[in-house]
Amino acid sequence: MNGSLKNIGIIFLFFQSVVLISQQRTYCNPVNIDYGYTPWEHRTEEGKHRTTADPVIVNFRNKYFLFSTNQQGYWWSENMLHWHFISRKFLLPRSAYKVHDINAPGVFIMKDTLYVYGSSHQKDFPLWKSGNPTKDDWQIATDTLKVGAWDPGFLYDKELDKLYLYWGSSNEFPLLGTELNTQTFQSDGYVKPLIKLHPDLYGWERFGEYNDNVFLMPFIEGAEMIKHNGKYYIQYGAPGTEFSGYADGVYVSESPMEKFIYQSHNPFSYKPGGYARGAGHGATFQDNRGQYWHVSTIAIGVKNNFERRIGIWPAGFDQDDVMYCNTAYGDYPTYIPEFSKSEKLNNMFSGFSGWMLLNYQKPIQVSSTLGGFHPNFSVDEDIKTYWSAKSGDKGEWIQTDLGEISTINAIQINYADQDAEFIGKSSGVKHQYKVWKSDDAKKWSVLIDKSNNQTDIPHEYVELENPIKTRFLKLENIAMPTGKFAISGFRVFGKGNGSLPEKVENFIVLRTSPNNEGERRNSWIKWKQSYDADGYVIYFGKSPDKLYGSIMVYGKSEYFFTGMDENDVYYFQIEAFNSSGIGERTEILKCE
Repeated sequence: MNGSLKNIGIIFLFFQSVVLISQQRTYCNPVNIDYGYTPWEHRTEEGKHRTTADPVIVNFRNKYFLFSTNQQGYWWSENMLHWHFISRKFLLPRSAYKVHDINAPGVFIMKDTLYVYGSSHQKDFPLWKSGNPTKDDWQIATDTLKVGAWDPGFLYDKELDKLYLYWGSSNEFPLLGTELNTQTFQSDGYVKPLIKLHPDLYGWERFGEYNDNVFLMPFIEGAEMIKHNGKYYIQYGAPGTEFSGYADGVYVSESPMEKFIYQSHNPFSYKPGGYARGAGHGATFQDNRGQYWHVSTIAIGVKNNFERRIGIWPAGFDQDDVMYCNTAYGDYPTYIPEFSKSEKLNNMFSGFSGWMLLNYQKPIQVSSTLGGFHPNFSVDEDIKTYWSAKSGDKGEWIQTDLGEISTINAIQINYADQDAEFIGKSSGVKHQYKVWKSDDAKKWSVLIDKSNNQTDIPHEYVELENPIKTRFLKLENIAMPTGKFAISGFRVFGKGNGSLPEKVENFIVLRTSPNNEGERRNSWIKWKQSYDADGYVIYFGKSPDKLYGSIMVYGKSEYFFTGMDENDVYYFQIEAFNSSGIGERTEILKCE
């Protein structure tokens, strides 16, 4: 190829990539941003790895600003899809914290200014402000918050023209609150305990992966406050960031500083099953149309307990002002605000695209395999497991067989960290790859060409400009930023050609009755295995018209639910799903 033709080819590939992005209407959790690697050398005994958590998104001047732990900067977006990273160190040289930057940040808007504060027990972290945060343009609003605050959350109440601070991260002490002077940003010294955990009553607050590790008391953390219809909703994370059941609960009051009552429908943000698990320590915000969303932490915890990612879920308030977060099919393609439909289903807003996972546990072929990192770990819908090639060299590949010619709308490529070499935030990081398609695994053509990509895309998501039909897809490595070519999820979304799964039969929930001794925070949910189902979604709640909780289960016909509140009646439904769609829900089952 001569020089001019080569340039034309490069321009065409770039234009093709731009077209794919410009037409994109959906995203897929985990959010695809350039997560930094852990800055802590002592947390890399099992391998260096990416991580962030404790996210906050605020809508400032119709743009979305995302802050999270230890990223040496933050992101902004116009549409919650394309995120632009702004490099910024908020830590001052005099700080006692020598490694991390902002940890579990608190972010708020007061009048025409955006404010950011990082967790600090040392009272030496400044409160920063900016009127132009799309650039690195920040000033110190106050040199220090004398009260100090770990896991801070703020509320500026426009109606009262008052500013409040909420904070706490402990398995011993409650969340605290105080009012701050809007001019000096200091507390008058009056600090009030607000809420604490009650794991003896609320099963989901118990420590452990299955809420049964009694060796340690659970942690309450991640205070966030939002005001809706004159009521104050203080949100909190529990029981521990490393668990799939990491969730956010909420208490409600008519006052910003007292008389908070546990919302019956808790946890309101909960995702213990599926590929991306965990939905705790987050924040709730509104898009440019007024629709609510909740951003929160996704747990991985393989290389270290604090290996984590970020997810964004539809949220809102129903007609009774009950706060909810819809995580059903929350790690499948979801419409961004610009394209989301406004109607609600069973009181809940959902941006789910309806595109199903096409290659769950389908046959996989690979170029090589490193040790016990087996190929099918890339299609088992578990973010904690992954396949790794023996190298990160160009030409390593992984191939998935959908089993039949299927309609493909989108592809997600989730890279895993195997033998990574980076610590902290690194510049110039990029992934390069190609995706090939074939109907017979013999004749191949390029579907996606990112061989010239110059960006960091650890959870790459590509929505095809137009759906295509094919059976085989091959992901070919061109370049890795570091380590081996490793994939925790090669996920293909669209519609299969089969029938919808049948309505689930023999659905029961076993729970100790109120009059007998036993553990009422737990139940055993069982049903007849469906031959035509890949998995199931269990819906639950405390009212038949408010089944806001959901649990995704793959490949089993039972689930031990340990997140129930001891004294309350529950209602349940279940539906089966496969690559062709979602089956009919069962009748609602009452469980006393």
